[in-house]
Amino acid sequence: MKKTMTRLADGRELIYYDLRDDVVREDADRRPLDAVSTASEIRHDRLLGDAVAVASHRQGRTYHPPADACPLCPSRDGRSTEIPAADYDVAVFENRFPSLAGDNGRCEVVCFTPDHDASFADLTERQAGLVLDAWTDRTAELSQLPGVRQVFCFENRGAEIGVTLGHPHGQIYAYPFTTPRTERMLASLAAHREKSGRNLFDDVLADERADGRRIVLDAGHWTAFVPYAAHWPYEVHLYPKRRVPDLLALDEEARTEFPQVYLEVLRRFDRIFGPGEPPTPYVSAWHQAPLDVADRGEFALHLELFTIRRTSGKLKFLAGSESGMSVFINDVPPEAAAQRLREVASE
Repeated sequence: MKKTMTRLADGRELIYYDLRDDVVREDADRRPLDAVSTASEIRHDRLLGDAVAVASHRQGRTYHPPADACPLCPSRDGRSTEIPAADYDVAVFENRFPSLAGDNGRCEVVCFTPDHDASFADLTERQAGLVLDAWTDRTAELSQLPGVRQVFCFENRGAEIGVTLGHPHGQIYAYPFTTPRTERMLASLAAHREKSGRNLFDDVLADERADGRRIVLDAGHWTAFVPYAAHWPYEVHLYPKRRVPDLLALDEEARTEFPQVYLEVLRRFDRIFGPGEPPTPYVSAWHQAPLDVADRGEFALHLELFTIRRTSGKLKFLAGSESGMSVFINDVPPEAAAQRLREVASE
């Protein structure tokens, strides 16, 4: 992997990640951009104890542009985009409309491929491995920023999820606090250790593998399963078999196998609802240990992948019980979801 760092016309960072070492990145961003102006503010909910990012400047962000005006495509045919080069492998840049900025963290965009009409599932194993390298490198870099407490790599895919740009891409958030979801995991982790003397993540993975009914894919270094208490209609958790706190700690064997396993799971997701169905919308989210916990080694890096589509043409909405009380109601039994994800392997 070759990494090249440069800057866009308004001063934001742009990083190219290339498969070939002989690639030269010298294209300048010649757009007449105004300086980025953000109004990101973190407010704390005194009743729930969580945080809300208020970012009014995001109202003006680019919204569903036509393909020939996509800002994430390479700059070609006289049209300049966020990526000045005429081609790229993987590109990462600071978001022009960030939810978190300055002392309140940082937001980056990760472009997986220059192909506007592709998806992550269309990548080769080599390309997907380069994305993993970019995620890892950005986690390392962002973790060094003052005030950052947690780094979150994720992908939103599909208009149903709320994606405003159709080009295959993900994002990375560097939070100035530990997120509420992670805080709950840490509390459960500590309680389980106090009660049993064992690691909760290890026990969850061991129990799922012993049960077997919810296993989707069991590879040499990774296990994909539908969790016992899945919140979403189709939800898969992907764990390395050797517990590590973050992407940086993955060993070479797990890094090498990840693209094969992850691409297979994504391709099965697109076959859940049968031929002729549109691509499955999903959220793919890496959970990494916060930077300031006492024993980061107790936390287990894992990826959660889920879709809000519950059946053909129907979405799972977060209505009264989910939105009002945070009690999920799942119409698809996790065992049935896992069975379907195993079946589609041969379709």
